[in-house]
Amino acid sequence: MAYLKFNKDELVNLEYSLDREVLATNRAGGYLSSTIVGCNTRKYHGLLIVPIEEFNGDNHVLLSGLDETVIQHDKEFNLGIHKYPGTYSPKGHKYIVDFEYEPVFTLKYRVGGVLLKKELILVHNEDQVLLRYTLLEAKSDTLLRLKPYLAYRNVNSLSKANMMANTRYEVISNGIRSKLYNGFPYLNMQLSKANDFVASPDWYYNIEYSEEKNRGYDYQEDLFVPGYFEVPIKKGESIIFSASTVPSTTPSRLKTKFQKLVDERGPRNSFENCLKYSASQFVVRKKGRGTEIIAGYPWFGSWGRDTFIALPGVTLYASDDTVSCKEVVDTMLRNLHGGLFPNVGYGAGAAYNSVDAPMWFFKTLQEYGKKYANDAELWKTFGKKIKIILEAYRKGINQYVGMRENGLIWADEPGKALTWMDAIVDGKPVTPRAGYQVEINALWYNAVCYSLHLAEIAGDNKFVKDWKALPLLISESFVKTFWNEEENYLADYVDDTGQNLFVRPNQVVACSLEYSMLTDDMKQGVLEVVAKELLTPRGLRTLSPKNLLYQGLYYGDQPTRDKAYHQGTVWPWLTGHYIEANFRLYGASFVQKAEELVADFEEDIALYGVCSISEVYDGNPPYRPNGCISQAWSVGEILRSIALIKEYKAIAENGKKKKVTK
Repeated sequence: MAYLKFNKDELVNLEYSLDREVLATNRAGGYLSSTIVGCNTRKYHGLLIVPIEEFNGDNHVLLSGLDETVIQHDKEFNLGIHKYPGTYSPKGHKYIVDFEYEPVFTLKYRVGGVLLKKELILVHNEDQVLLRYTLLEAKSDTLLRLKPYLAYRNVNSLSKANMMANTRYEVISNGIRSKLYNGFPYLNMQLSKANDFVASPDWYYNIEYSEEKNRGYDYQEDLFVPGYFEVPIKKGESIIFSASTVPSTTPSRLKTKFQKLVDERGPRNSFENCLKYSASQFVVRKKGRGTEIIAGYPWFGSWGRDTFIALPGVTLYASDDTVSCKEVVDTMLRNLHGGLFPNVGYGAGAAYNSVDAPMWFFKTLQEYGKKYANDAELWKTFGKKIKIILEAYRKGINQYVGMRENGLIWADEPGKALTWMDAIVDGKPVTPRAGYQVEINALWYNAVCYSLHLAEIAGDNKFVKDWKALPLLISESFVKTFWNEEENYLADYVDDTGQNLFVRPNQVVACSLEYSMLTDDMKQGVLEVVAKELLTPRGLRTLSPKNLLYQGLYYGDQPTRDKAYHQGTVWPWLTGHYIEANFRLYGASFVQKAEELVADFEEDIALYGVCSISEVYDGNPPYRPNGCISQAWSVGEILRSIALIKEYKAIAENGKKKKVTK
């Protein structure tokens, strides 16, 4: 039995099945996504969604959906499902008998004596989706009808019927090609078997996306159907449908291609393997841009901060992939400007407003160094860029960000949110943290200390001489500035008015890093208050429920969501730093608790983004998942946590063996 499987009772219950979404990516920026019953509930859903360079490389929905109809004895059974105002039509979900995630998305439909299996796969590094239909059972002659729904629009917009659309099509081998608007690629729709295409051009109006409605956005669109394909299918026969931006010159070979792709897919037969599969989907290689990490599906692109936080987990700890890790780092370094990495965007459109992304770069190098195991070579490779970043902060990035005389980093740009708690509503940061931020300065200390370590091993005496006095100054200033003796934990930030003592998770970073200026007693104080007020089974809350500003639910339109985003909402990625901090303090004795924290996420693997971990959860029980269905740093940090658990379990086992030997 498949690890991820849904039965008929679950699938026909739309309150259940429409909450569960699937995702597949082509590793080049494109993807497919929908719910487990194939009913699109977001504008980001579709069977073929690809980046188009002519439109700034933004993702565009070409093929929104494909309705299947089984025909026997002139009776038609439509297996599709769409939401229209007040109703679903057709209601093909009632024919689904099960859904499995492995080896590819697989649905089975039963219509009378017919049992039809549908499998979906997205081709890696190509803009092509393949669907394989296999007739498992049939007592009479069977005809299969396939009706494509075209959108041809940006993922952030909606399609509307219009006179500008090119509704004509061209015949190609075993199919047709369509292009609704200039500038777009053709969509080549072909079958592996000769078929009849019946032209029946029409718009389908007011298809609704419930998740967009819930999130306060426009939620109705019109989709264009050029006609439909009809093909006879025999019991035991498989037929492939292909939709691609490049036509297949030999459609008859699509069967072989599909099976080869299935054979190459990695297993998704356990929680850890699901996360490894999910991790692989964030690593994308784009022509002319290099290798990037997509922050989250379906609506995020490449973000600097997210990249460095997620990168170790989704490459090094998912598959020992040091090559991809370095490729991503090299791509980011090519975009380094004035000591900063782009927070979002690319090239001339990049925004350099993330004060912490360069700090997380050093954490990534530390993790990479553990695998690479040659610190002298590491300094030779990255030393010049390291010096540029550190010197930029020491001299001052700009008038708002830079090192003060006490060795600490001050960041305060009016109207901007420079840390990861970056939500802005009505032009104002929701979580204003101007001044000295606790995680920024913990990361700064770690960066300077680690750089000195590399330089010493590589024999860069000049760098060591220039920087060796700074760690002590930072350490003393950090403790003096952030530690609150009375409360026994760290301030979240400190400005000209003094310490902000809101209980937030950022102080955990000061305990989790390799180089920390805190004593064990201080770490214990921090971890105790975090465990008491922030820890949940799905990660750490961003604000204590005791705080009057606490928001325990993440829902509603964007301003409402943004007000809760870092005011109580739970973030899974923080679990990794909480676990690492406890291991550094308590060693292998924390293994059991760490295993329990990671195991809690396994319960959610089939709840929201199937086979992955979501962006956020509610701060209040039952900790409902929300945000992106698959988030890079959520997946990455849980994978890194699993690796830490294995490491400390091995330490514990070795300790037992030594005792027995003695």
